[in-house]
Amino acid sequence: MKKLIIVCNLLCMFFAIATKAQSAKSMLYKGTIDGKIAVTFYIKEEENPCTADIMYTSMYRYDKSGSWIQLDITQNKKNENQFALVEYGFSGAMILKKEGTNFNGIWISPDSKKQLKVTLKEVRMTKKETESYEDKMEKLNYENNDC
Repeated sequence: MKKLIIVCNLLCMFFAIATKAQSAKSMLYKGTIDGKIAVTFYIKEEENPCTADIMYTSMYRYDKSGSWIQLDITQNKKNENQFALVEYGFSGAMILKKEGTNFNGIWISPDSKKQLKVTLKEVRMTKKETESYEDKMEKLNYENNDC
C-alpha cells in the first residue's frame, strides 16, 4: 500500500511538472521605435507558480546594437491588453497595447520629455532560435541580478 501511494505521488509530481513546462509561451517581435529605429523584443509568458497569474520576462535590443536591455513587464489587470514595460535601470519605459498578435504604443524617456511611437509585429521562431533567446535572457538576468 505504501509503495502504491509513493508511486501515485511521483506520478502526480511528474504530471504537475510536465503541465507547468507546457504552460510557458515564448514570443518574438520585430518592429520600430519612432518609425525608423529597428528593434527586436523577446517575451516569455508563463504562469506564476504562487498565484496562477500570468507573469512575463522580457528583453529587447536596438538591432544596430548587440546589447540587450532587460524589461520588467506589468499587465493592466483592468485591461489585459495594456502593458507597462520598464527598462532595467529605468533608462526608459513603454506603454504598449496588444492588438491581435501585435503591440503598439509609446516609448518614454526617463525625464518624460521624449515620447516615441512603438510598433511591433510577432515573428515566428524555430525551436533553435527560442533556445538561443532563452540563453541570452538567462545570461542577461544573471548579469543584472546576481549578487
